[in-house]
Amino acid sequence: MRAAIVEEIGKVSIVDIPKPSPKDGEALVKITTAGICHSDLHIMLGDWIEIPTPIPLGHEGIGIIEELGPDSRTNLKKGDRVILGLGGQAGRYWCGTCEYCLAGKPMYCPEQQVLWGTFSEYVSVWAKTLVKLPDEISNNEVPLACGGLTAYAAIKKVSKFGIPAGKTVAIIGAAGGLGHYAVQIAKEFGYKVIGVDVGSDRLEFVRKIGADYALEANEAGKFVNDKLRGVYASIVFAANIPAYELGLKLLRVGGVLIAVGLPAFSEGLLSITPFDIVIRDLHIIGSFVGNVEDMRELVQLAAKGKVKTHVGRVANLSEINQVFEELRNRKFEGRAIIENIMK
Repeated sequence: MRAAIVEEIGKVSIVDIPKPSPKDGEALVKITTAGICHSDLHIMLGDWIEIPTPIPLGHEGIGIIEELGPDSRTNLKKGDRVILGLGGQAGRYWCGTCEYCLAGKPMYCPEQQVLWGTFSEYVSVWAKTLVKLPDEISNNEVPLACGGLTAYAAIKKVSKFGIPAGKTVAIIGAAGGLGHYAVQIAKEFGYKVIGVDVGSDRLEFVRKIGADYALEANEAGKFVNDKLRGVYASIVFAANIPAYELGLKLLRVGGVLIAVGLPAFSEGLLSITPFDIVIRDLHIIGSFVGNVEDMRELVQLAAKGKVKTHVGRVANLSEINQVFEELRNRKFEGRAIIENIMK
């Protein structure tokens, strides 16, 4: 079958590999559409960790179940249209019995298996990771599998700090693949949204998707502190250290910074003193990805039209290296998708 593989760091090749067969508990899914995530780019470039090569790419997919393996224990059946990925982490398997799984955090399960390989014709994956899609959701919504899910999980964390609807939340990187979901989800949850990005076109896009304010990054600090006296939460989706520095600057006393974007290690460290944390009573937490129940909730929101994917780039699989270059240089807003694996 046709698949995109990182054969050496910095380059993706389109190759023929064997078609998988579903093992115990798995489902074989024929991929119809795949989403291109910024983390795919980071993995391809080796920005985070040293990865063994060759490695298949892609962790967002929509497809049709072609075959169920033995002992799949699922209500899904052959022919069902499903979304798969769960942000990649635990997108292939989790044990279901450890303390993390029982707490709804399978992404930290010691036995979790990362899903890679949706840039291919077929993927065989644990059936319990799959979520059936209603007809209202088109294949263009494939980035919900990671981008949407990750943003949804991060926004849900805001309420855990006692921040009620109506309060101010800053989305740093609001026009990006994750940020544009976060703007919509935060509005649906009732927050007043301050969208922060760079460039007039991107800010206009942020306004169109519902942000109460759309601010240039270099102007956001003064505006937020002068006009709003700080925000209750900053959620950082932009994968760079200056974005984190801005997120901290925007917080009011007692505010929470939720870290999502993962800068390359080459960017260095985020600097903050314990004195600043204590005196300002700051909370700093990370937010990784969501779980399968979060995915079901997000699918329902999307089916009602409350959350929509902005697709800024549609490509064939053969264009993957070109799309990565465009993504690296911020040539489009929202998400990129592969709608034809065979071209």
